Amino acid sequence: MARFKRILLKLSGESLMGKQGFGIDPERLSDYAQQIKEVAEMGVQIGIVIGGGNIFRGLSGSQKGFDRVKGDQMGMCATVINSLALSSALGAIGVKNKVLTAIRMEPIGEFYTKWKAIEAMEQGQVCIFSAGTGSPYFTTDTGSSLRGIEIEADVMLKGTRVDGIYTADPEKDPTATKFNDITYKEVLARGLKVMDLTAICMCQDNNLPIYVFNMDIVGNLKKVMAGEEIGTLVHN
Repeated sequence: MARFKRILLKLSGESLMGKQGFGIDPERLSDYAQQIKEVAEMGVQIGIVIGGGNIFRGLSGSQKGFDRVKGDQMGMCATVINSLALSSALGAIGVKNKVLTAIRMEPIGEFYTKWKAIEAMEQGQVCIFSAGTGSPYFTTDTGSSLRGIEIEADVMLKGTRVDGIYTADPEKDPTATKFNDITYKEVLARGLKVMDLTAICMCQDNNLPIYVFNMDIVGNLKKVMAGEEIGTLVHN
């Protein structure tokens, strides 16, 4: 039995770069698609939000002279490119899926509504939510929180390149220790960079737990769904 019935999986756009340093690494994309297929075959209803940092990041664009709103809109388009790539990879291995966009861009994807998404997931399709919230000044982390709450997910699974939340950045501080679970209040009090403040507060206010784990290790998504404690749970 799967640990959760309906999940919102948040994937990092930057992780899609794999070893390339830019764009989409076909091997990493294929690994992600295979892991998602394994969980779909467990009967789990899956919604996915994927970032766009491997292509363009609105906030960093605004620091280089781009208008912030236009920069964020470019970032939304980047998430659509990644969503289409993941959709294609899933389709290639027989996983039915649907790309839903926060801004109208048919026929690239269907315009998102909560009811359309839930109906598709209940029919066994993986739903990929792209273009963030559709509004500037919101990150894809906040987009994930919003979609997770809307689709009434049991949990947000945040797939990263580290195996959970630590007292400090484990890539920079060798003395950093890992939390098995932590409350939202403690995350905020310690200033831990799990997600941005808006996203964390939304999850806290709407009681959506977050599970942070390393998605880059093949098989980890299935382990999380099977109940193995390989990451960090954030909860009220």
